[in-house]
Amino acid sequence: MFVDEDKYIDMLLARFKSRVTNAKEFAQTYRVLLLTASNGMAVDISLGGMPFEQQMIERSSMFEFEEGYDLRTCSAEDLIVLKAFAARDKDWADVSSILQRQKGKLDIEYIYANLQQLCEWKDAPEIMTKINQMIDSTK
Repeated sequence: MFVDEDKYIDMLLARFKSRVTNAKEFAQTYRVLLLTASNGMAVDISLGGMPFEQQMIERSSMFEFEEGYDLRTCSAEDLIVLKAFAARDKDWADVSSILQRQKGKLDIEYIYANLQQLCEWKDAPEIMTKINQMIDSTK
C-alpha cells in the first residue's frame, strides 16, 4: 500500500544528497530513492508496497552494526530474492557469495516461492533458471 510517500521522500532528500537528478520523480517511478550518506556511502531506500516487502519487514531483525548503532536488516533469504530479482551482474555475484556463506542454513523453498511470484510479475522466467542453477551448484 502506498501511503504518504512524498512526505518521506521529501524528508530524506532534505537530509541526504541524491545520486540522481529529479530524485523525487525517480523514486516515485522506480520505487527506490538513491541517496548518498555523509560518509559517501551509497544508500538505496526501497519504497515498499508489495506483499513480499511487508513480509520481508516482518522477518527482519536488528543487527548491531557498531556499538550503539543498530540497523534493521533483512534475512539472507530475502536478500537473495531481492538481488536475484534485480538480476544485475553484481547482484548475481552477491547471490553466489550469500549462497556459499549460508550453505545449509537457507530456506530454499521460501526463496523459490517468493522469487517465483516476483518473476511472474516481471515476466522474467530466466531469473528462476539462473537461481536454480546457482542453488544446485552449491549443494
